[in-house]
Amino acid sequence: MDNNDNALRQTVERIRTAAADATPLCIRGGGTKDFYGEAPQGEVLDMRPLAGITSYEPSELVVTVRAGTPLAELETALAEKGQCLPFEPPCFASGGTVGGMVAAGLSGPARASVGSVRDYVLGATLVNGRGELLTFGGQVMKNVAGYDVSRVLAGSLGTLGVIAEVSLKVLPVPPAEATLEFACSQADALRLLNEWGGRPLPLNASCWFEYAGAGALYLRLRGAVAAVEAACEHLGGERKDNARAAADWQSLRDQQLPWFATGEGSDALWRVSVPQTAPVLSIDGAAPLIEWHGGQRWYKAPPSQAARIREIARAAGGHATLFRLPGSGMHEGVPRFDALSAPVERIQRALMREFDPHGIFNRGRLLPAN
Repeated sequence: MDNNDNALRQTVERIRTAAADATPLCIRGGGTKDFYGEAPQGEVLDMRPLAGITSYEPSELVVTVRAGTPLAELETALAEKGQCLPFEPPCFASGGTVGGMVAAGLSGPARASVGSVRDYVLGATLVNGRGELLTFGGQVMKNVAGYDVSRVLAGSLGTLGVIAEVSLKVLPVPPAEATLEFACSQADALRLLNEWGGRPLPLNASCWFEYAGAGALYLRLRGAVAAVEAACEHLGGERKDNARAAADWQSLRDQQLPWFATGEGSDALWRVSVPQTAPVLSIDGAAPLIEWHGGQRWYKAPPSQAARIREIARAAGGHATLFRLPGSGMHEGVPRFDALSAPVERIQRALMREFDPHGIFNRGRLLPAN
């Protein structure tokens, strides 16, 4: 029995003991996303011992990885073969794991053009709340048995079970890339993005924010060399140095840009998800940072403004998440996630009861405990 077999056996035994005692468990990899969702509760179940790439077929564009594998290790292995995770999962800090990437379901700058984490999950092995090892999906796109079950793990924040292993679709790194900068207001940026979205352009990512009172839109193009060059000539703007731009996009992905810096003030970081065609939203405070061609907008505002921010988001056809709290404290009485509709919440709770009947996994992290 190798170390991973032993780690999996110990994980299953720990879960069975917790289920018998009704002991809540906090599933954790690198802990880089502990800030996301409601406060973690329960005894820590460390997934890092369950690590390693178990299968990688570059010609098939599929990789199978154990949940505790560092995300950086996986991305390095893919880069050596000229491949990548196109959805650019954010790391936020060093030590993030593949299991945490799937459980959080967060995607980076390219998400609006290439899809989300969920779109690249082909299959998964899960330990449920009874300590049973379940396998869903497979390692090829045509194997759809259990496909939706493995995908629903993305964004579940560990409330459905412990991800032991996951199979992911990967893609080749595009042959060409360019970043263009345009000086413009928020309203003009949204208008341009909507206009460009209707054209056959190799759009990959976008970002608008204000610096020193001036607004700037950054547009990343990826694809065939001829398509990228033609788009650059057609769109205009100021073409940025590729190496410098790549570092900036990486900083955006991991929220390391100066715009995201928070001190000890009262402002929290809000993520407002709306249709890309939504107009400028009148939320008090500094101008937002806008990604995903207008679909994801980051605001800084106190948690006390939750009701107003969520009302504005709903009116625009979206929702708002209290993504990061100011400082290191918690803010009582303000839910991190917007309320689900009654039918959707019933379905979510039914799934949680089916997979985790004793309610031991990441209790209260996604939905209020009841």
